[in-house]
Amino acid sequence: MLNERGSVWLIDCGEATQHQILHTSLKPRRIEKIFITHLHGDHIFGLPGLLGSRSFQGGSEPLTVYGPAGIRAFIETALKTSNTHLQYPLFIEEINEGTVFEDDHIIVTSSKLDHGIYSLGYRFAEKAKPGELLVEKLRKDNILPGPIYKQIKQGQMVTLPDGRIIDPGLYVSDPQPGKIITILGDTRQCEKAVRLAENADVLVHEATFNAENEKMAHDYFHSTTKQAAETAVRAGAKKLCLTHISSRYTQEDERQLLKEAADIFQPVLIAHDFLEVPID
Repeated sequence: MLNERGSVWLIDCGEATQHQILHTSLKPRRIEKIFITHLHGDHIFGLPGLLGSRSFQGGSEPLTVYGPAGIRAFIETALKTSNTHLQYPLFIEEINEGTVFEDDHIIVTSSKLDHGIYSLGYRFAEKAKPGELLVEKLRKDNILPGPIYKQIKQGQMVTLPDGRIIDPGLYVSDPQPGKIITILGDTRQCEKAVRLAENADVLVHEATFNAENEKMAHDYFHSTTKQAAETAVRAGAKKLCLTHISSRYTQEDERQLLKEAADIFQPVLIAHDFLEVPID
Protein backbone atom coordinates (compact mmCIF):
# COMPACT_ATOMS: atom_id res chain seq x y z
CA MET A 1 0.00 0.00 0.00
CA LEU A 2 3.07 2.24 0.09
CA ASN A 3 4.13 1.74 -3.53
CA GLU A 4 2.54 5.01 -4.57
CA ARG A 5 4.53 6.86 -1.90
CA GLY A 6 7.85 5.27 -2.84
CA SER A 7 8.54 4.94 0.87
CA VAL A 8 9.02 2.38 3.64
CA TRP A 9 7.23 2.26 6.99
CA LEU A 10 8.85 0.36 9.85
CA ILE A 11 7.14 -1.10 12.90
CA ASP A 12 9.45 -1.39 15.93
CA CYS A 13 13.22 -1.36 15.71
CA GLY A 14 15.00 -4.02 17.71
CA GLU A 15 18.74 -4.51 17.95
CA ALA A 16 20.57 -5.07 14.63
CA THR A 17 17.67 -3.78 12.55
CA GLN A 18 20.01 -1.64 10.47
CA HIS A 19 22.35 -4.59 9.89
CA GLN A 20 19.51 -6.80 8.69
CA ILE A 21 18.34 -4.06 6.33
CA LEU A 22 21.76 -4.28 4.63
CA HIS A 23 20.78 -7.77 3.45
CA THR A 24 17.65 -6.46 1.70
CA SER A 25 16.81 -4.07 -1.11
CA LEU A 26 15.40 -1.57 1.41
CA LYS A 27 17.14 1.77 1.72
CA PRO A 28 17.17 3.54 5.13
CA ARG A 29 16.73 6.89 3.38
CA ARG A 30 13.37 5.60 2.08
CA ILE A 31 12.05 5.03 5.60
CA GLU A 32 9.39 7.69 6.06
CA LYS A 33 7.70 6.60 9.29
CA ILE A 34 8.54 4.36 12.24
CA PHE A 35 5.79 3.11 14.54
CA ILE A 36 6.90 1.90 17.97
CA THR A 37 4.54 -0.42 19.83
CA HIS A 38 6.12 -0.13 23.29
CA LEU A 39 9.35 0.75 25.04
CA HIS A 40 10.78 -2.64 25.97
CA GLY A 41 14.35 -2.90 24.74
CA ASP A 42 13.81 -5.63 22.16
CA HIS A 43 11.50 -3.22 20.32
CA ILE A 44 13.55 0.00 20.45
CA PHE A 45 17.27 -0.64 21.04
CA GLY A 46 18.04 -0.54 17.31
CA LEU A 47 16.42 2.86 16.83
CA PRO A 48 19.32 5.26 17.64
CA GLY A 49 21.69 3.38 15.35
CA LEU A 50 19.22 3.29 12.49
CA LEU A 51 18.46 7.01 12.81
CA GLY A 52 22.17 7.82 12.74
CA SER A 53 22.94 5.51 9.82
CA ARG A 54 20.09 6.99 7.81
CA SER A 55 21.82 10.35 8.13
CA PHE A 56 25.31 9.01 7.36
CA GLN A 57 23.97 7.32 4.22
CA GLY A 58 22.62 10.53 2.78
CA GLY A 59 19.03 10.46 3.98
CA SER A 60 17.67 13.99 3.78
CA GLU A 61 13.90 13.53 3.71
CA PRO A 62 11.93 14.04 6.96
CA LEU A 63 11.24 11.03 9.17
CA THR A 64 8.53 10.71 11.82
CA VAL A 65 8.66 8.34 14.78
CA TYR A 66 5.37 7.52 16.52
CA GLY A 67 5.26 5.82 19.89
CA PRO A 68 4.09 5.87 23.51
CA ALA A 69 5.15 8.53 26.00
CA GLY A 70 8.86 8.17 26.71
CA ILE A 71 9.98 7.53 23.15
CA ARG A 72 11.06 11.18 22.77
CA ALA A 73 13.28 11.08 25.86
CA PHE A 74 14.82 7.78 24.72
CA ILE A 75 15.69 9.05 21.24
CA GLU A 76 16.84 12.52 22.25
CA THR A 77 19.00 11.19 25.10
CA ALA A 78 20.64 8.56 22.88
CA LEU A 79 21.39 11.05 20.11
CA LYS A 80 22.66 13.74 22.50
CA THR A 81 24.82 11.37 24.55
CA SER A 82 26.41 9.88 21.43
CA ASN A 83 26.84 13.33 19.85
CA THR A 84 24.87 12.18 16.81
CA HIS A 85 23.71 15.00 14.53
CA LEU A 86 21.04 14.11 11.99
CA GLN A 87 21.10 15.74 8.58
CA TYR A 88 17.34 15.44 8.13
CA PRO A 89 14.27 16.68 10.02
CA LEU A 90 13.22 14.21 12.70
CA PHE A 91 9.73 14.48 14.16
CA ILE A 92 8.74 12.51 17.26
CA GLU A 93 5.06 12.12 18.09
CA GLU A 94 4.11 10.59 21.42
CA ILE A 95 0.70 9.06 20.89
CA ASN A 96 -2.18 7.41 22.69
CA GLU A 97 -5.15 5.52 21.30
CA GLY A 98 -6.94 6.84 18.24
CA THR A 99 -6.05 8.08 14.80
CA VAL A 100 -2.28 8.28 14.45
CA PHE A 101 -2.03 9.38 10.83
CA GLU A 102 -4.36 9.96 7.90
CA ASP A 103 -4.04 11.20 4.34
CA ASP A 104 -5.90 10.63 1.07
CA HIS A 105 -4.71 7.03 0.82
CA ILE A 106 -4.40 5.51 4.28
CA ILE A 107 -5.53 5.82 7.88
CA VAL A 108 -3.49 4.49 10.79
CA THR A 109 -5.19 3.88 14.13
CA SER A 110 -3.84 2.55 17.41
CA SER A 111 -5.26 0.92 20.51
CA LYS A 112 -3.78 0.08 23.90
CA LEU A 113 -3.28 -3.64 24.37
CA ASP A 114 -2.85 -5.72 27.53
CA HIS A 115 0.86 -5.82 28.38
CA GLY A 116 3.08 -5.17 31.38
CA ILE A 117 3.80 -1.64 30.11
CA TYR A 118 1.86 0.62 27.76
CA SER A 119 1.80 -1.31 24.48
CA LEU A 120 0.03 -0.33 21.27
CA GLY A 121 -1.33 -2.22 18.32
CA TYR A 122 -1.60 -0.54 14.92
CA ARG A 123 -4.17 -0.88 12.15
CA PHE A 124 -3.06 0.29 8.71
CA ALA A 125 -6.19 0.65 6.57
CA GLU A 126 -5.89 1.64 2.94
CA LYS A 127 -8.79 3.77 1.78
CA ALA A 128 -11.03 2.47 -1.00
CA LYS A 129 -9.70 3.10 -4.49
CA PRO A 130 -11.93 4.59 -7.19
CA GLY A 131 -13.46 2.13 -9.63
CA GLU A 132 -12.05 1.52 -13.09
CA LEU A 133 -13.36 3.30 -16.15
CA LEU A 134 -15.47 0.90 -18.26
CA VAL A 135 -13.89 1.87 -21.57
CA GLU A 136 -15.52 -0.86 -23.66
CA LYS A 137 -18.96 0.16 -22.46
CA LEU A 138 -18.21 3.81 -23.25
CA ARG A 139 -17.16 2.93 -26.78
CA LYS A 140 -20.17 0.69 -27.27
CA ASP A 141 -22.39 3.66 -26.39
CA ASN A 142 -20.47 5.85 -28.87
CA ILE A 143 -18.77 7.94 -26.21
CA LEU A 144 -15.41 8.66 -27.77
CA PRO A 145 -12.09 8.97 -25.86
CA GLY A 146 -10.88 12.39 -24.77
CA PRO A 147 -11.02 14.72 -21.76
CA ILE A 148 -14.57 13.53 -21.20
CA TYR A 149 -13.24 10.18 -19.97
CA LYS A 150 -11.36 11.92 -17.15
CA GLN A 151 -14.50 13.83 -16.16
CA ILE A 152 -16.50 10.61 -16.04
CA LYS A 153 -13.77 8.86 -14.01
CA GLN A 154 -13.92 11.76 -11.53
CA GLY A 155 -17.67 11.26 -11.13
CA GLN A 156 -18.81 14.35 -13.01
CA MET A 157 -22.10 14.51 -14.91
CA VAL A 158 -21.31 15.15 -18.57
CA THR A 159 -23.40 16.51 -21.45
CA LEU A 160 -22.36 15.19 -24.87
CA PRO A 161 -22.43 17.26 -28.09
CA ASP A 162 -25.50 15.28 -29.19
CA GLY A 163 -27.35 16.35 -26.04
CA ARG A 164 -27.08 13.12 -24.05
CA ILE A 165 -26.46 13.53 -20.33
CA ILE A 166 -24.06 10.90 -19.05
CA ASP A 167 -24.36 9.47 -15.56
CA PRO A 168 -20.75 8.60 -14.57
CA GLY A 169 -21.95 5.85 -12.25
CA LEU A 170 -22.93 3.78 -15.29
CA TYR A 171 -19.41 3.80 -16.68
CA VAL A 172 -17.22 3.30 -13.62
CA SER A 173 -16.88 0.01 -11.73
CA ASP A 174 -17.49 -0.21 -7.99
CA PRO A 175 -14.74 1.19 -5.72
CA GLN A 176 -12.04 -1.33 -4.81
CA PRO A 177 -11.81 -1.95 -1.05
CA GLY A 178 -8.45 -1.04 0.45
CA LYS A 179 -6.17 -3.54 2.14
CA ILE A 180 -5.84 -3.75 5.93
CA ILE A 181 -2.76 -4.78 7.90
CA THR A 182 -2.86 -5.09 11.69
CA ILE A 183 0.36 -5.34 13.67
CA LEU A 184 0.11 -5.87 17.40
CA GLY A 185 2.62 -5.08 20.10
CA ASP A 186 3.20 -7.52 22.97
CA THR A 187 -0.13 -8.42 24.52
CA ARG A 188 -2.35 -10.88 26.25
CA GLN A 189 -5.58 -11.82 24.49
CA CYS A 190 -7.88 -8.79 24.60
CA GLU A 191 -10.91 -7.26 22.90
CA LYS A 192 -9.01 -4.29 21.52
CA ALA A 193 -6.75 -6.63 19.58
CA VAL A 194 -9.81 -8.20 17.99
CA ARG A 195 -11.22 -4.81 17.00
CA LEU A 196 -7.91 -3.65 15.54
CA ALA A 197 -7.71 -6.82 13.45
CA GLU A 198 -11.29 -6.79 12.16
CA ASN A 199 -11.32 -8.03 8.55
CA ALA A 200 -7.56 -7.55 8.27
CA ASP A 201 -5.93 -8.97 5.17
CA VAL A 202 -2.90 -9.77 7.33
CA LEU A 203 -2.77 -9.96 11.13
CA VAL A 204 0.70 -9.98 12.68
CA HIS A 205 0.28 -11.31 16.21
CA GLU A 206 2.82 -12.20 18.87
CA ALA A 207 2.88 -15.84 19.96
CA THR A 208 5.58 -15.96 22.61
CA PHE A 209 4.51 -19.28 24.11
CA ASN A 210 3.13 -22.60 22.94
CA ALA A 211 -0.44 -23.60 23.75
CA GLU A 212 0.37 -25.58 26.89
CA ASN A 213 2.03 -22.55 28.53
CA GLU A 214 -1.11 -20.42 28.68
CA LYS A 215 -0.64 -19.59 32.37
CA MET A 216 2.92 -18.46 31.78
CA ALA A 217 1.77 -16.35 28.84
CA HIS A 218 -0.80 -14.67 31.07
CA ASP A 219 1.68 -14.09 33.89
CA TYR A 220 4.17 -12.45 31.53
CA PHE A 221 1.53 -10.46 29.59
CA HIS A 222 1.98 -12.40 26.36
CA SER A 223 -0.02 -14.70 24.09
CA THR A 224 0.17 -18.31 22.95
CA THR A 225 -0.05 -19.70 19.43
CA LYS A 226 -3.58 -20.85 20.16
CA GLN A 227 -4.67 -17.47 21.50
CA ALA A 228 -3.27 -15.66 18.45
CA ALA A 229 -5.26 -17.99 16.20
CA GLU A 230 -8.42 -17.44 18.26
CA THR A 231 -8.02 -13.69 17.84
CA ALA A 232 -7.65 -14.12 14.07
CA VAL A 233 -10.87 -16.16 13.96
CA ARG A 234 -12.86 -13.68 16.02
CA ALA A 235 -11.58 -10.75 13.96
CA GLY A 236 -12.36 -12.37 10.62
CA ALA A 237 -8.76 -11.88 9.50
CA LYS A 238 -7.68 -13.39 6.19
CA LYS A 239 -4.11 -14.38 7.06
CA LEU A 240 -2.18 -14.78 10.32
CA CYS A 241 1.54 -14.26 10.83
CA LEU A 242 3.00 -15.33 14.18
CA THR A 243 5.93 -13.36 15.62
CA HIS A 244 7.87 -12.87 18.87
CA ILE A 245 8.37 -16.62 19.35
CA SER A 246 10.29 -17.31 22.57
CA SER A 247 13.94 -18.34 22.12
CA ARG A 248 13.17 -21.40 24.24
CA TYR A 249 11.66 -22.96 21.12
CA THR A 250 13.99 -24.39 18.48
CA GLN A 251 13.50 -24.76 14.75
CA GLU A 252 12.47 -28.35 15.46
CA ASP A 253 9.61 -27.00 17.60
CA GLU A 254 8.33 -24.75 14.81
CA ARG A 255 6.18 -27.41 13.18
CA GLN A 256 4.28 -28.03 16.42
CA LEU A 257 3.85 -24.31 17.09
CA LEU A 258 2.46 -23.85 13.62
CA LYS A 259 0.10 -26.81 14.01
CA GLU A 260 -1.32 -25.42 17.27
CA ALA A 261 -2.41 -22.30 15.45
CA ALA A 262 -3.38 -24.01 12.19
CA ASP A 263 -5.78 -26.34 14.04
CA ILE A 264 -7.81 -23.20 14.81
CA PHE A 265 -7.09 -20.79 11.95
CA GLN A 266 -5.67 -20.98 8.43
CA PRO A 267 -3.70 -19.75 6.59
CA VAL A 268 -1.04 -19.16 9.21
CA LEU A 269 2.74 -18.82 9.05
CA ILE A 270 5.60 -18.08 11.43
CA ALA A 271 7.70 -15.02 10.68
CA HIS A 272 11.43 -15.32 10.12
CA ASP A 273 14.11 -12.95 8.94
CA PHE A 274 13.51 -11.55 5.43
CA LEU A 275 10.06 -13.10 5.13
CA GLU A 276 7.80 -11.38 2.60
CA VAL A 277 4.06 -11.85 3.05
CA PRO A 278 1.99 -11.19 -0.08
CA ILE A 279 -1.37 -9.49 0.29
CA ASP A 280 -3.84 -11.03 -2.14
